Amino acid sequence: MKSPYNLTEQSFNRKLKNKFMKFIFAFLTVLALIPLFIIFLHVIKSGINAINYDFITQLPAPAGQPGGGIANAILGSITMVALAAIIAVPLGVLGGTYLSEYKGGKLSSVFRFVVDLMTSIPSIIVGLYIYSVIVLPMKGFSAYAGALALALLMFPIVVKSTEEILKLLPTNIREAGLALGIPRWRVIVSIILRGSVPGITTGVLLAIARVSGETAPLLFTAFGNQFWANSLNQPTSSLTVQIYTYAISPFQEWHEQAWGAAFILLLTIFIFNLVARWLLLRNKNEYM
Repeated sequence: MKSPYNLTEQSFNRKLKNKFMKFIFAFLTVLALIPLFIIFLHVIKSGINAINYDFITQLPAPAGQPGGGIANAILGSITMVALAAIIAVPLGVLGGTYLSEYKGGKLSSVFRFVVDLMTSIPSIIVGLYIYSVIVLPMKGFSAYAGALALALLMFPIVVKSTEEILKLLPTNIREAGLALGIPRWRVIVSIILRGSVPGITTGVLLAIARVSGETAPLLFTAFGNQFWANSLNQPTSSLTVQIYTYAISPFQEWHEQAWGAAFILLLTIFIFNLVARWLLLRNKNEYM
């Protein structure tokens, strides 16, 4: 039989080890966050001076001339991301629902494998694919092509996030609906999907934030435009392509505006992620 002294010593050693491991994890977390804070601070420091009313509301100035803005790029990005969401979100939610509710079949296994492959495809490959099947046959860059490229990148993210969110729903809720004699499709639509709207919205916001920062696909599909796009069937500017164009230019004024556009893009993605995390936490609290 162990003496009380030995038990007290063992308890002290466990508490000491526990505190030590907590310190190690906290230190590693801070260490991992340092690069993120450095990037944030550098972008804010370099781009905050370029932000003003004209910068957000005016068109780009001719090369070498001061002034101008990125209003067309902001509108172009919003347009193409919105079109991509219109295409990818409904299909992605349906696909994620199928993988969650009908996961036993061979078709679902094949579909899950395809979605996993789509998730790992580099974005530049998606851009090249849309360039070859849309841009070349249509003989021109367009917002349609850019939106389709972004939709292909958004689709697997929405599918996987929807599947994982629906898995959080307790099984007894499904069983209760079926026990009442409600058809399975009605249980899925009226109970499962309806009760998972905050979680699904979280996945959609994360997918939008993910594709909002893509550059390579838009270089091959929407290309860019220094003016307002009068049609979705013509070259359309975007924030990411505008940043790239300005950053590689020889003009100091454009370099400053590139940092300003980067600040706006980073702030937008940061807000999307904050809202998504808040919805995710609220959704988890509802299930607990």
